[in-house]
Amino acid sequence: MVDRTTLARTATCARTRLREDPATRVRVAAALVVLAAGVVTFLTATGLFPYHSSNHDEAVYLQQAGLLLDGQLQLFAGEIAGAVHPWFFVQDGGRLYPKYSPVPSAMYAVSIALFDEPRVTLAAVSAGNAACIYALASAGFDRRVGVVAAAVFAAAPMALLTGSVFLPYAPTTFLNLLFAVAYVRATRRESRVYATFAGVAVGLAFFARPFTAVLFAAPFIAHALWTVASAARTAGAWPPGEAVVRQLHTAALGLLFVGVTLAYNAHLTGDPLTFPYQAFAPLDGPGFGYREILGHSETYTPALALETNAYGLWYLISRWFTAGLLGTAAAVAGLAVAVRRWSAGAVPARERLPGVLVAGLLATVPVGNLFFWGTHNLLADATDPTDGIVAQFGPFYHFDLLVPLSIFAAVGAVTGWRRARGLLAEYGGPERATAVRALLVALALSGVLVAGAANAAVLDGPVERNAAYTEKHDRAYEPVEATDFEDSLVLLPTPYGDWLNHPFQYLRNDGTLDGDAVYALDRDPESDFAVLDAFPNRTSYRYAYQGQWTGDPNQHVTPKLERLDVRSGERLDAETTVGVPAGVERATVRLENEAGDYVSAPVDAGRVEPGGNLTVAWSVDEATVRLTGPTAGPGAGTTAGGDGNATDAAVPVAETDELLVLVRLTGFDGSTLTYRQEVTVRTDGDRVEVVWPPERSVCPLVDACDNRGTYLPDHPEEHPSGVSFETNVSATAGDSER
Repeated sequence: MVDRTTLARTATCARTRLREDPATRVRVAAALVVLAAGVVTFLTATGLFPYHSSNHDEAVYLQQAGLLLDGQLQLFAGEIAGAVHPWFFVQDGGRLYPKYSPVPSAMYAVSIALFDEPRVTLAAVSAGNAACIYALASAGFDRRVGVVAAAVFAAAPMALLTGSVFLPYAPTTFLNLLFAVAYVRATRRESRVYATFAGVAVGLAFFARPFTAVLFAAPFIAHALWTVASAARTAGAWPPGEAVVRQLHTAALGLLFVGVTLAYNAHLTGDPLTFPYQAFAPLDGPGFGYREILGHSETYTPALALETNAYGLWYLISRWFTAGLLGTAAAVAGLAVAVRRWSAGAVPARERLPGVLVAGLLATVPVGNLFFWGTHNLLADATDPTDGIVAQFGPFYHFDLLVPLSIFAAVGAVTGWRRARGLLAEYGGPERATAVRALLVALALSGVLVAGAANAAVLDGPVERNAAYTEKHDRAYEPVEATDFEDSLVLLPTPYGDWLNHPFQYLRNDGTLDGDAVYALDRDPESDFAVLDAFPNRTSYRYAYQGQWTGDPNQHVTPKLERLDVRSGERLDAETTVGVPAGVERATVRLENEAGDYVSAPVDAGRVEPGGNLTVAWSVDEATVRLTGPTAGPGAGTTAGGDGNATDAAVPVAETDELLVLVRLTGFDGSTLTYRQEVTVRTDGDRVEVVWPPERSVCPLVDACDNRGTYLPDHPEEHPSGVSFETNVSATAGDSER
């Protein structure tokens, strides 16, 4: 056990070393910056994005992480594949696989396995990026520049916000930076170990995002080729020299992962040269010409590329880099200082290598991204930086540009500081040393405050926009958060089409469809019954909402979560009881099947009492659905449509069907209020099954109003006064429930 004297002595030694050893102070400062980067990212991810962001690609990577944890690369869903089809997954028969590479997902899976919290990976990646920036800037310039560069990178709005969500850009940059640091160290230290590590890192980066990795690696590849050519010119091609051997180590490991990438393609798509994203959308990829994904298309021309990339780069340097244009000005100044030093021959070739390679990214990343139409898709209105995905996360296809911008901004800031310190020391003299130090401290604090204020200004808008989406999601998931799912099945609406996790990416399946809750799409009757049959022992729910789900963060919905049962029997008798608001004069009941056959009949006028309730009876058996009262009867004004039979007020029922039961109330002024039930039915010729309760909506003026009229029994304030809606069903024989 360590006594207090030993601890005190250790603390004293540490303080003395910090006070007397500048190198130690710099290392401690770097460690604090790295730690702060990770902590701030974790807090942002948990506080600002608890339900994830409006970029639904997050769910793709998280579900892919779930697949990997279950030892799978794809989801085998069989006959219900269409009902559990996640966003940006390719469906091939009964199997589903993501369009994206598994590398970022594998990184998220590690923290899920270890901590049951994938955001730990986000924090680790942010800390790792800051650490690599420190190492790279220190190698190219000095450690003080490294500390400032790490801080500048971590403080960039794009690094903070994009790095706090489950997207691949920050993780891929981390792999690219690992490659850069290892490559530089392999060259400087003549180390085959670092050369091997560089090959692994760049290979993983290629597997993660091939195009991004190639653009980042291009300056390094150019240097490698120049190294090999120089060695061959001076010493001959064989036997290879040490420098060539190191490059071969890096190349061999990098190419190995290219082979892994091709093998992965072959396993999923059947063709090593067809990437999953191409299988998902063959016309989505680098190059000019006609491009298309999910019905969104564009003829991507060089002129359009130049225009949209110019806007994207402007938004990066003015809004998404640390302190905006102030930070960009520091980066320009730092680059000018570095180029002047290199041109003057003041820095040996080996010493200037890291800076030159990093400067090369200022060319390869912007030029390369001209060929990718995704940079255009980030901008809803190219002239409006507050619209589209760019408004929330910045031009993240240019994420790697944060590396040279941060490093050269640090060079500019540190150089300016040193020159100011030198001038003050020169003109102050020894007799004014104390005043000079005080002035330097004031100058440093002023610079930090100005930069911090500028950074807060550029962060404010994106944070506010993302917070608005979080508020929207928080309200939408209220009933889900209030329910303890255990061995449950939840049917979800489809506001954006037949996709899970688009938009409800917080409600996500695991890799084998056996989690506490399984989520499936609420689709047509055949699909819904197939899902219910696939999970017969689970407690079933239907999630729905009132309102219209759009991409507008300020347009909220009011949600509900209903427990579902499957009722069955030889015949099912049902009652629909609705409230009759004031001013109602008459009522009509209508039954309709999915094919469009219908019958309708007026309700006895004496039963329509404003301020009271109206109960309508109907029944369904293995062949028909019919009105049983109270109406004026089939001989008193009943009408039929399609193949409906008006003589007995009934319509036929298909093997799987969606029946509509409408009670239309008409006021004295001619206005209407329609109570609408959508009943999912299945019959086998002897028995009939219905999913209960049916979907209910209340529609003023029209008979169908989609989710805008969803009935909310727990929120009567969301409906007009006098509105109520109850429905019951019972079996006459062979009753069962599940």
